[in-house]
Amino acid sequence: MNRMDHPKWETDGRDWPNCEFSDFVSAGGLRWHVQRMGQGPVLLLLHGTGAATHSWRDLAPLLADHFTVVAPDLPGHGFTTAPPFERMSLPGMAAAVGDLIEALGVRPELALGHSAGAAILIRLCLDGRIAPRGLISLNGALLPWRGLPGHVFSPAAKVMAKSELMSRIFAWQAGNRRGVARLVANTGSRLEPSGHEFYRRLVRSPGHVRAALSMMANWDLNLIEQALPELQTPLYLVVAEGDQTVSPREARRVCERLPSAELTTLPGLGHLAHEERPADVAAIVQGVAARALI
Repeated sequence: MNRMDHPKWETDGRDWPNCEFSDFVSAGGLRWHVQRMGQGPVLLLLHGTGAATHSWRDLAPLLADHFTVVAPDLPGHGFTTAPPFERMSLPGMAAAVGDLIEALGVRPELALGHSAGAAILIRLCLDGRIAPRGLISLNGALLPWRGLPGHVFSPAAKVMAKSELMSRIFAWQAGNRRGVARLVANTGSRLEPSGHEFYRRLVRSPGHVRAALSMMANWDLNLIEQALPELQTPLYLVVAEGDQTVSPREARRVCERLPSAELTTLPGLGHLAHEERPADVAAIVQGVAARALI
């Protein structure tokens, strides 16, 4: 991918949330944008598909009062460079994050993943790349889509991801304020204008859009569904009742596969619950830490 297609730190990063804690690190052949802040047990944060570190803008400082927060932009997202298309799979993304963790020399004691970020964390645990004492899945996309969407969406994403023109067209169509507002509304969440603006900076970038589509095209959650019973790390499921991206019912399917998982619901919030009410999510994380880090 042409790096000129991606957000530019010199311009887009000037007022990026928590940019004073940003750094750039080379690991696994990629140049990563990573934010690190706070002191205490290491807490790894992984955002979901199509997002970046901006999604933790209000939550990360709250968590930094109790933890050393480590939050990267996933490969191809935000200000992190993209690997080849075939490495944008679940195993490939997990391996890349594992390389970053090793390069940083940190050992996460807790991990929080939003949406697809939760699946990557589970894969990291199953692969032995991290061994946190608790894993929090926030509106986690952990199981394969059922029915027609599962047969249609991934092939469509693969076609679009392999077409530079399609990525540019999507970025052009979605990168205006009205298009971003529509994308956010479709998650079931309501964000303030500044939240919309950061997403607009991302989706107007064809490179960022192409990375998100590449993830969707390569994603195989059958790998997680089959391996869930093998997960030894305590799993805490946090589900927003108004999530229109990942159905709250999916968490109950996870509990059927892994009865030890604990489920907490957040009323009145959507898929981007951590951006809507960060204090509520921070309280849940602290509650998990009080039990898991004894």
